[in-house]
Amino acid sequence: MNEGWMSRALSLGGRGALAVVLAVVALVPVLCSTFFTSQVGLTSLSLGIVAVSLTFLSGYGGMVSLAQTALFGVAGLITAKLTVDAGWNGWVAALVGVLAATAVGVLFGAISSGSVGIYFLVITLAFAEITYFFFAAVPTFGAHEGINQAKPPAPLGDPVLHPSAMYYFMLVVSVLVFLGLRYVSRTAFGLALQGVRDDPVRMAALGYNVRLHRTLGFALAAPVAGIAGVLSTWSNTRISAGSISLAVAILVLTAAVIGGLNKLAGAWVGAFVYTICDTYMRGWTDRFATYLGVVFLVIVLVSPGGIVGVLTSAGTWLRRRVGAGDVPGAGTSGRPGPLAEPATPVPVTGGQSA
Repeated sequence: MNEGWMSRALSLGGRGALAVVLAVVALVPVLCSTFFTSQVGLTSLSLGIVAVSLTFLSGYGGMVSLAQTALFGVAGLITAKLTVDAGWNGWVAALVGVLAATAVGVLFGAISSGSVGIYFLVITLAFAEITYFFFAAVPTFGAHEGINQAKPPAPLGDPVLHPSAMYYFMLVVSVLVFLGLRYVSRTAFGLALQGVRDDPVRMAALGYNVRLHRTLGFALAAPVAGIAGVLSTWSNTRISAGSISLAVAILVLTAAVIGGLNKLAGAWVGAFVYTICDTYMRGWTDRFATYLGVVFLVIVLVSPGGIVGVLTSAGTWLRRRVGAGDVPGAGTSGRPGPLAEPATPVPVTGGQSA
């Protein structure tokens, strides 16, 4: 009886903690300064959206892609070009940018979906570099100087001086992206994609087109990265080739791994942790990148599930410990917990992605 009450208390406590976190996130413009909302809030949300496109591909498709920043840049640069130089309506320009990123994503997916593991990683890295050097060399898109004054539509206000409207818009988009990807992962296609991730040979024997499923998975993640590119362009009021360099591609992967490559919510957690460290700790030491690399290595070795994976494991362990006395004769191990999601392979390994 006492153990059952404790188990329910833990469950309610976890939900309460989640509710508090969500409330704080929703009240950031009210509780925090304009600087924090603009530099940390907006950056975390846009970085989280592009990171979740990688998390979706990795966690549900077994594809660790470094090409998401390329799609990010395609959407952002096209949107900036159409709004600043051509004078298009911001919403229409954003739609065209996201559609262009989706088309490029389908092409990238069709080419890279025939490979797995380290080969897939290298191919997508090549796509990211090709896109970077293309935009860096083409004066139409500002080359290295980029495109400035790419302001968001009027209803979103000034993202620098008055970022509240932009913050809430990006927060709503983040929630919709999360719910959309979570829904897709539970559809017949999403379950088949997970089957392809776990055992492509068996899925092919059952009649599934493995390459087509991987391509479609890439096509679903592409507009998400494109949306992040548009939002980042609006929140920074500019974008350049440097915004999609190899360093940024590694940054996105770092954020996704820190949060958890097999949990959608981990993308925003990792993005927030990285942005906080980058904003407030970089000035403390000239070895910031080294320390970040050490943290990255520790997470990969100790907890491939990232921060969210650690929290989930801790909650599961507590529930098992508390619930051990609910069943007569139960041992110290307690009831068997729910099946865990398959861990995402460390992206630096070769061979078949799990």
